[in-house]
Amino acid sequence: MSLLVKAQREGQTIARVTPETAAWRYVGFAAYRLGAQEVVHVLEPTREVCIVVLAGAVDIEAGDTTWSSLGSRDSVFEDASPYAVYLPPGVRATVRAVRDAEVGVASAPARGEYPMRLIEPSQMKRSTRGKGMNTRYVCDILPQGEPAESLLVVEVRTPGGHASSYPPHKHDTDNVPLESSLEETYYHRLNPPQGFAFQRVYTDLRDIDESMAVEDHDVVMVPRGYHPVVVPYGYDSYYLNVMAGKDRVWHFKNDPVHEWIVVRDAK
Repeated sequence: MSLLVKAQREGQTIARVTPETAAWRYVGFAAYRLGAQEVVHVLEPTREVCIVVLAGAVDIEAGDTTWSSLGSRDSVFEDASPYAVYLPPGVRATVRAVRDAEVGVASAPARGEYPMRLIEPSQMKRSTRGKGMNTRYVCDILPQGEPAESLLVVEVRTPGGHASSYPPHKHDTDNVPLESSLEETYYHRLNPPQGFAFQRVYTDLRDIDESMAVEDHDVVMVPRGYHPVVVPYGYDSYYLNVMAGKDRVWHFKNDPVHEWIVVRDAK
């Protein structure tokens, strides 16, 4: 089975990954495009959900609560954080587009320990990671320091000609605090949209070693292994990461043969 999930170019559902289609245990993800007044319904009986308003504006109704006109940007490439809504298991939500919109829906197993809530852009930590041609810009949407049972959600913008998720790192071994075991999806966007990027997923033993040319709206599944991204000159990259595993902590291990890059940059 390929780790690349190609985007649907027409229709409301852009791409969808479930534990069943991915043959793993934790991460679920779907992306939707909505025209004005179009609706998508969200209900996960045994899973928590994070709805991310990627672009445009939407109303979200969940239980007795309605959040109106949620949306902070027209494009994921704007220098702004998104709105998001956290839902515990069993809460039915209706997402209605106020204008053309794009939303991502992440899910992972949960028992229902936390109430639903709005996550505003001002609550999200933004940072710059890497140096030189390894520089990228990170927004923590639902990091491990914020309440959730399984989900970790983050978005990254990478300038053209740069590498990202680099040096290659992995988080597939249950060895906290040195490394945690987390499944992950990458939802890719490119600007201009006719562009492409490259992502490789590989293990030390090379029992997984897949290199993919990803196009706008494609999803890459990372069940285990290292997973760097490289963006050609002239095209900027965005990706939304969803991670989940047995423990809700992100500890990663760099590929030892590329660790010298980290050592050099630290000097």
